[in-house]
Amino acid sequence: MSEPLLLTPVFHDKIWGGTKLHDEFKFRGATGDHVGEAWIISAHPNGPTTVRNGDYRGQTVAELWESHRELFGMSEDAVFPLLTKILDANQDLSVQVHPDDEYAKAHAGELGKTECWYVLEAAEGAEIYYGHHAQTREELAELIKAEKWDELLRKVPVKAGDFFYVPAGTIHALGAGVMVLETQQSSDTTYRLYDFDRVDATTGKLRELHIEDSINVTTVPHEDPKLSITSEKIEAATITTLVEAPHFSVYKWSLDGGYAQFHRNDVPYTLATVIDGQATLSVDGMVYPLKKGDSFILPADVEDWTIQGHIDLIASHPGIAEK
Repeated sequence: MSEPLLLTPVFHDKIWGGTKLHDEFKFRGATGDHVGEAWIISAHPNGPTTVRNGDYRGQTVAELWESHRELFGMSEDAVFPLLTKILDANQDLSVQVHPDDEYAKAHAGELGKTECWYVLEAAEGAEIYYGHHAQTREELAELIKAEKWDELLRKVPVKAGDFFYVPAGTIHALGAGVMVLETQQSSDTTYRLYDFDRVDATTGKLRELHIEDSINVTTVPHEDPKLSITSEKIEAATITTLVEAPHFSVYKWSLDGGYAQFHRNDVPYTLATVIDGQATLSVDGMVYPLKKGDSFILPADVEDWTIQGHIDLIASHPGIAEK
């Protein structure tokens, strides 16, 4: 019988984290005052998520990737390519930049890290750091070494419902009061450029920076990606295409009551997370209740499914990575 893979998230405390992952999403494992990240769909060794239903209950996505590649359309990717998170920035994150695949493979032994953010919540006046003002790599290095952060860093105001595509090489950070759903390549390689001189509570020292790597991988000059965000109706659903890119495509599915039938088409598998509301998911005659915070994979043997209710989901599937 075809069935969705419902997942249990993994949580990571961060110096900048807060309590919203428990308060807003009711995640049982998100205990403490500094929970910064929920890894909600992951096969990465630093936090693989576990299936909580059906024939594969108790197995991680990483284990299924190794032993049941048929669930993923017999993908030939060396590793499960995507990672979905929810981030709660109670304070500003460190300003950072990620490498592309080539640099990451040579220096970190894993995928590069292109990502994107769908803004779930933003406090009044909240901002993100997105891009920089340097016109040459030499100017970038000079401004960094002189610690002229106000001159270098570009700030952008944000509100709930905004979407940002963050290709590898983009200087970026979430600002305080921002919560996002992040879809990214399955990588945990981050180069920290600036951290507001914060002290690590464990070591009592300033957190490590990666200045040379940051300068090496930053795209200069910065240029905002050109997005073509479009929407279409499928029965009671509004499907918004947020980005279709080499590493992933990301969509928002919204239903305001009623139901919609979906088809897999040419997609090998689909990842989905409920960001608001509740509904039912019907697959192969079985009905699965969905609520805010639930994440699941629709594997390759799920050809059709129906969603009914009042609900918003962020869905994604892998793209074709550039060679």
